[in-house]
Amino acid sequence: MTATSDRYDAIVLGAGGAGLMCAAVAGQRGHRVLVIDHADAPGKKILISGGGRCNFTNLGVAPDRYLSKNPHFAKSALSRFTADDFIALVDRYAIAWHEKTLGQLFCDGSARQIVDMLLDQCDRGGVTLRLGKAIRDVAHSDDRYRVAFGDDVAEAPALVIATGGPSIPKMGATGFAYDLARQFGLKVVEPRPALVPLTLSGEDALFRSLSGVSAPVVASCGKAAFAEAALFTHRGLSGPSILQVSSYWRPGDEIAIDFLPRHAADWLIAAKRERPRASLQQLLSADLPARLAEALAGRIGIAGEVGAQRDATLRDVERRIAGWRFVPNGSEGFAKAEVTVGGIATQGLSSQTMEARRVPGLYAIGEAVDVTGWLGGYNFQWAWASGWAAGQAI
Repeated sequence: MTATSDRYDAIVLGAGGAGLMCAAVAGQRGHRVLVIDHADAPGKKILISGGGRCNFTNLGVAPDRYLSKNPHFAKSALSRFTADDFIALVDRYAIAWHEKTLGQLFCDGSARQIVDMLLDQCDRGGVTLRLGKAIRDVAHSDDRYRVAFGDDVAEAPALVIATGGPSIPKMGATGFAYDLARQFGLKVVEPRPALVPLTLSGEDALFRSLSGVSAPVVASCGKAAFAEAALFTHRGLSGPSILQVSSYWRPGDEIAIDFLPRHAADWLIAAKRERPRASLQQLLSADLPARLAEALAGRIGIAGEVGAQRDATLRDVERRIAGWRFVPNGSEGFAKAEVTVGGIATQGLSSQTMEARRVPGLYAIGEAVDVTGWLGGYNFQWAWASGWAAGQAI
């Protein structure tokens, strides 16, 4: 079949949150924009996010809640298209939303509302969507990018890489963005799974018996610490606090968990005076799930009543409970990772426009870039903000 060729002002590769936002902004600025995606429907990650209700942004968005080799890179885009800006867009479409916890905003209804809103924005900009089309080749010559997809060919002076990272491969995610970036001479920071459950082995595997048990804790890795729930699984640990620290974790690093973060120092000494005949398990059960209290007491190995224990022994128990340390043997990988840490190196991009410094007309946005947010709507806000920045610059 003979390939047909068409000309556009910009070609966006990827119909996720960042790509749709970029295309809508550029289209509404009068540009002829084409969006290409190998998936048969747009916004697939949006649809599954937040349990199907899309945690579309966070009221606490700030640059220090993003990981990147260059911690300053995200400042420009995040300051020029804020959470309030996206909320205003959502409100214009009369999409009802609520704050769940820690500034996390969700749709009252379905994540489909966010996708439909973005598609309507694209439609208002006259954007052309070509879905279910695998990209066969991308080339650049005479100041134009030539993209071969399916049986077609399109050309434009601007090309936007918005194909995300390799997290959740069952959704069709790949490392295509990195291959394309390298093709044009951009460096890539080693990608690794982020916001991902961690796995345990050895004596730490004892906690597998607690599969399904959840408790509010403070989990930390290095200087990063998060006060949210931890969930024990048959393979290790998950839950918001663990997903958060996983983004900072590297193989060999130690994780610490404070199982009773709200307890003041010497709480066991006080309990010894007030409830001398209570066992450690009984005291722990007052604040922790029974199975977790039993497991911790068993691991600590103090038998009998706390009134019979020396103060020094009880202080040591407190330290162990407040800083339970273990070294995960791995994570559940990209298959279970919500996002990717690493990606296209920011040193080769303009923080204001997302354009490659040495490759005119080439842009990279969203998860494809080495900018990764905390759990709770931060990554969507980066998608909106970086997509808006590139859409304004094209």
